[in-house]
Amino acid sequence: MLTNKHIVLLGGDARQIEIIHKLSSLDAQLTLVGFDQLNDGYIGATKEAIEHVDWSKTDAIILPVSGMSVDGHIDTIFSNEPIIFKEEFLLETPEHCVIYTGISNESLDSIVTSCDRSLVKLMERDDVAIYNSIPTAEGTVMMAIQHTDMTVHRSNVAVLGLGRIGMSLARTFAALGANVKVGANDPAQIARITEMGMEPFHTNQIVEHVKDVDIVINTVPSMILTAKVLTGMKLHALIIDLASKPGGTDFRFAEKRGIKALLAPGLPGIVAPKTAGQILAAVLADLLAED
Repeated sequence: MLTNKHIVLLGGDARQIEIIHKLSSLDAQLTLVGFDQLNDGYIGATKEAIEHVDWSKTDAIILPVSGMSVDGHIDTIFSNEPIIFKEEFLLETPEHCVIYTGISNESLDSIVTSCDRSLVKLMERDDVAIYNSIPTAEGTVMMAIQHTDMTVHRSNVAVLGLGRIGMSLARTFAALGANVKVGANDPAQIARITEMGMEPFHTNQIVEHVKDVDIVINTVPSMILTAKVLTGMKLHALIIDLASKPGGTDFRFAEKRGIKALLAPGLPGIVAPKTAGQILAAVLADLLAED
């Protein structure tokens, strides 16, 4: 139970609803900022403007998966009022206050460090990433079906990266009958790809290995699909880039060449917000109970 825990939720999307449900059921005291258009009533929850929050009694702050922008703005779909998180707010919190976010940036890292508070980046946790790989894989299949004129079955698919998400993607597309090859640069990952029954290749050989593919799915958070790589690809090829913004694709050159390239970070929150929210809610409930 989270009785007597005061938690402030700042903005977010439909995933936050599941978090609110979960924490409310655990008897937490919730202050909701950026939820004025949300009509559901929650036991122990109050809606406040960010300037009226009692930060001195705040045990935890939960930011959206997207975190905050470099100028402090917090995204929300439940309000038209801007939410700007300031260092002065964090300074008013107790020393034990913990900030939870999906991802972070230099601005948020700097504020938290300056105030000597703890920051938890949920999307960097193995458990969250592995759970999220399920709706990510399903969403990627949906996009592949929507944006191609062929079946996934027997199509040539290249997955770039064999991390927690890349592995689920490779298995899913292989299970649907696609001819899957996977690019990685770690010898252990190359071995794992082979063990999985798929064709491995080193990413420094990417030009040669994506020439014949119909679908390229990128999970590498750095520029890997360069103009040089794109020049050798088929014009009908589809690129689905799942890496965090700005992705790992030269989108300008892809458009110039006529290759359809889609940047799609955060797929779980788009295709399955309820499931994605439940994943975050379960992890947050455990973490908050430990604090």
